[in-house]
Order: sequence, then C-alpha cells, then structure tokens
Amino acid sequence: MGTSAPTQSEPLLVVILGPTGSGKSALAITLAQQFAGEVVSCDSVAIYREFEIGTAKPTGQQRALAPHHLLDVAEPGQPFTAGEYARQARAAIADIARRQRLPIVVGGTGLYLRALLEGFFPGPQRSEQLRERLRERAQERGPAYLHNLLEHLDPPAAAKIHPHDAPKIIRAVEVCLTARGRMSQLWEERGRDPLHGFRILRIGLNPQREALYARLNQRACQMFDNGLFDETAALLQRYGQRKSVTPLDSLGYKQATQFLRGELTREQALAATQQGHRNYAKRQMTWFRREPDVTWLAGFGDDPSVAREAAELVSSRITLRPGV
Repeated sequence: MGTSAPTQSEPLLVVILGPTGSGKSALAITLAQQFAGEVVSCDSVAIYREFEIGTAKPTGQQRALAPHHLLDVAEPGQPFTAGEYARQARAAIADIARRQRLPIVVGGTGLYLRALLEGFFPGPQRSEQLRERLRERAQERGPAYLHNLLEHLDPPAAAKIHPHDAPKIIRAVEVCLTARGRMSQLWEERGRDPLHGFRILRIGLNPQREALYARLNQRACQMFDNGLFDETAALLQRYGQRKSVTPLDSLGYKQATQFLRGELTREQALAATQQGHRNYAKRQMTWFRREPDVTWLAGFGDDPSVAREAAELVSSRITLRPGV
C-alpha cells in the first residue's frame, strides 16, 4: 500500500524508543518541557491501573512536569490489544497536535509502537469466548493441533506461523472462524493502516550494555525494597488466580508471586527479576534495530549531553506554530 511523503506543514511526532531502563521517560519529560510537549506512553503493562511499583511508571512528581497519556487506562482484567492501543494513542496524538502541542511517544513495547505507526491488520473483533476455547484445545492437545487446524483453514497463514507460536495461531484461527474466510486473503484485501499526517522523528537510546545492566539490577532491588511483594500480595488477594489479569505474569510481578507462593526465596526472586529485565532489554534492542529511520544516541536519556543532542534533533525539525 503506497503512502504519501510527509510535508513540512504536517506536525512533528517525536518517538523515543530503546531498552527498559535507558531513561526514555526522563528524556521525554525534558523534551516536553522544552518544546511544549505531552507524553504518550507506549507500555503494555503501564496501561493497567493498580500496577505501580513493578511497572516503573512515571511518578506523580514526574507527571506534574508534563501531561501524560495512555497510563492507567485499563482495568487489570481488561483485554487490551495492540490494536486498541493504536486506536487510543492515535486519538491522543491527534488531540495533542490539534492543541498546537508536541506529541512525544515513549516506551519499550515494540508491538504497540508498530501498531501505532504502521497500523495493524483490521481483522474482525476479538472473541474472548472463542479464544478461551482455543486455548483449552491447545492445552489439551498441544499447539500442533491448532497449527494443523490452521493448515486446513488457511494454508498460506499456517506456513508463515511457527507451529509453537500459540498466540499467533489462535488469532489466525479466530479470524478464519469469525470472518468465515482466510486471514491471508483478508490481509491482501485490507492491508495495514499506517499513521498519516505527521512527520515522525525517531530517537533511539543506546546506553553501554554493562552500564544498562547495572542500572537494571539496581532498579529491581529498588522495586523489591519499595514494596513490590506487598503490592503483588494485594493484587493476588483482589484478583485471585484469574487468568485474565495478565499483568501479574509480567516481569517482577511474576517473580514476586512465586516468592509469595513459596516457590522462590527472596534472593532467587530478585535474581530472576534482574535476569529477566536484562533478557528483555536485549530482546527490545533486537526488535528496535529493525525500526526504520532511527537516530541512535549513545547513552542514557537522563544524561544532559544526550538530552542536548535530542533537543537539537527536535529543534532542527520542529515547525514553529502560533501559540508555542
């Protein structure tokens, strides 16, 4: 699907990406203060209310420095897809630009960012009832059963999805059954819906690996010291074993839950959380390296020299607007 090139008259959209712990939020707030901007979070766990310590959300003090969007917008048990994120984020970005402010997207969830900027396949609405039945079939008979079913329903789609990638297989089968047609054919007919109407500046943070890992280790210690066990215990008491509360499976909360169940010692839970964050940072960088047109800055976002570089990039591309 062809897209027209952005023009200088279109508003600027700044995207700050990079691994967890790289200082993206700090840089976003600095740029928001300097360029009359507002921050749009791109984090698949920070969207949920009641999950605070383990998500490293911006503090109340930080949020007071610049308006923030797409934080605490979903209930813990509420399904929230990348497509839903893209819809809400696009609405927030359009509103920010309409008010002559600078939208700044910041976060590390690559799938959400791709949905926002490139669009997602506009398939049929999710059916949680159907998905749950498919999940049960996968648990009973293994992922190969669903992959074989997909090969029957949509051979081209099955050829592109790994037999063990249960989430993608379930979605593909769901689309075939609810749309009563092949997902691959629907994809050819509808395609993606990329974001239009903005000039996009992508800024990537790439701190030195050892320094990043040290910071992640320290941040995990602070989360545990600041009450992650208590917060997790309260969430477990409130929501029990409901599978729909997916944030409890995220880094930090998962290990805290294992500690509370007696499956891990405190030291083991901490070490597992630290290792998980390091692995996640590595996966994020692998993902973001595929992102097009990124200007990579060597260092953390809270480093004054990095903030100056980023500000120069924004300043060179921003269009002066009345009232700013």
